[in-house]
Amino acid sequence: MPTLFTIGYTRKSLEQFIQLLQDSGADAVIDIRLRNTSQLAGFSKRDDLAFLLQEGFNIAYEHRPELAPTPAILDAYKKDGDWRAYETAFGRLLAERDPDAAAGRQLLQHFRRPCLLCAEPTPEHCHRRLVAEWWTERLTGLEVVHLL
Repeated sequence: MPTLFTIGYTRKSLEQFIQLLQDSGADAVIDIRLRNTSQLAGFSKRDDLAFLLQEGFNIAYEHRPELAPTPAILDAYKKDGDWRAYETAFGRLLAERDPDAAAGRQLLQHFRRPCLLCAEPTPEHCHRRLVAEWWTERLTGLEVVHLL
């Protein structure tokens, strides 16, 4: 059965973050953040993280912005905090961008154990969980494990 992991980097030290990835056997980090180059991102800044994962731990890195919310969806949620509205808007966006879960199928063909990356420390209010759930509804036998 294929396994898809998810992880958030916030409230994790670099050591904790890498240890979770290594313990899971993840072979790729799929960055699904909209904004991944901010100085506030620390060790998870796109180019630094890609270098660290590949050179230090032989873990592939890909940025897949098509799995991120639009600026309008993300900014509205940050402003009003309405998770239900965010889920609805992001679900519609996923249906437009990836109606048959082709992106998930492609990742699972290319990597043995990919891991979706976002900022939120837990998956409850994070779009990485929504992407994972979207794919589990469309890809037979997909198991999702959230690395905490």
